[in-house]
Amino acid sequence: MGTDLRVLAESEWDAWYDNLIRAFGGVPESADERALWRELTETERAVGAWDGDRCVGSAGAFRFRMTVPGGAAVAAAGVTMVSVAATHRRRGVLRSMMRRQLDDVRSWGEPLAVLTASEPEIYGRFGYGVGTQHVNAEIDTSRVTLTVPPGTDDVRLRYASPAESLGACEAVYARLVSRRPGMMARLPGWDRLWLLDPESERDGASPLQCVLAERDGQVVGYARFRVKPEWDHTGPKGTVVLSDAEALDPAAHAALWRFLFDIDLTSTLSARMRPLDEAWQYMASDLRRCGRRLRDSLYVRLVDVGGALEARTYQAPLDVVLEVEDAFCPWNGGRWRLTGDPKGASCERTEDPADLALSVRELGSAYLGGVALDALAAAGRVRELRQGALAEASLAFASTVAPWLPHGF
Repeated sequence: MGTDLRVLAESEWDAWYDNLIRAFGGVPESADERALWRELTETERAVGAWDGDRCVGSAGAFRFRMTVPGGAAVAAAGVTMVSVAATHRRRGVLRSMMRRQLDDVRSWGEPLAVLTASEPEIYGRFGYGVGTQHVNAEIDTSRVTLTVPPGTDDVRLRYASPAESLGACEAVYARLVSRRPGMMARLPGWDRLWLLDPESERDGASPLQCVLAERDGQVVGYARFRVKPEWDHTGPKGTVVLSDAEALDPAAHAALWRFLFDIDLTSTLSARMRPLDEAWQYMASDLRRCGRRLRDSLYVRLVDVGGALEARTYQAPLDVVLEVEDAFCPWNGGRWRLTGDPKGASCERTEDPADLALSVRELGSAYLGGVALDALAAAGRVRELRQGALAEASLAFASTVAPWLPHGF
């Protein structure tokens, strides 16, 4: 017997979510975390695969608005909670869910689908390309110092309750969203993601702490973190575990990071999911002792090639014909003339000869400006058909600010 694929009913959520938890190892979540994901799940945008009364597959799509180059907020389906029961592998369950989901996203009029991948090799076949990376760092704060910019000492720092300061922190975040491609405008409920703090997931660290950066009585930045105490025969060697930090200007950024470097009884700052071009890296005295590692982050899929390419701007004038291959979403296939500049863009069907040939996966990688088309060409994934077209397009697609996804989903 085959599986039944259908839109998730409210009454089916627990069975659907239990299948997801089992697929990711079966470790139960805290009651608060489960309740939050229940609240955030949009059941009308989720599908489940059922074998009789048993859920054997899940996939959802959050309703996001994502910043693209030029600062516009574009509708993007945040693909999430994808799982297939181990008992039902190699039966086409995942493929059928991906097929249904991309058809749905197209019907909703959303030009983009995005996801974070537990296993990256899975999603390339469905047209997703890695569009952002982030930095993880283990900084030896006993050996690394920061050279801070003028005005840093004018920033006042104070401890605040994470819950009571949530509104102030979110106001800072909201002002930053349009500045960096890949950032998501937070819908109601998403702010509470940062307050989840189950003791079982702290690994010996403190409850969540928050410090606000203020200037002239206004909050201009914040850092949320935990401290993990540790001692050996030489003395204290604790770790500061950074949850997130944002600031509106260089001085506020420097003040927060200097504070994190200088917390008493600690010698390591552990930072995850930070932007590739974050300023602290250029203030650090010794990058070799910062233990930086790159990690792929957001995967991007153009569901409507014309609509997606028109939604962003281009940092240099561009007039190029793209030959796009998209076997999974054939409505995207064929030739598109893309013209654009820093003020706007147009992308329409054309019969003109192609200048570049690539698949929708490469377009997804290049879309936010963090992966260069000429780098993809060097890997054999983009073909130049008109001399000079590759350099023109690679320059135009680039972003002066590294794209970044600030949190998972």
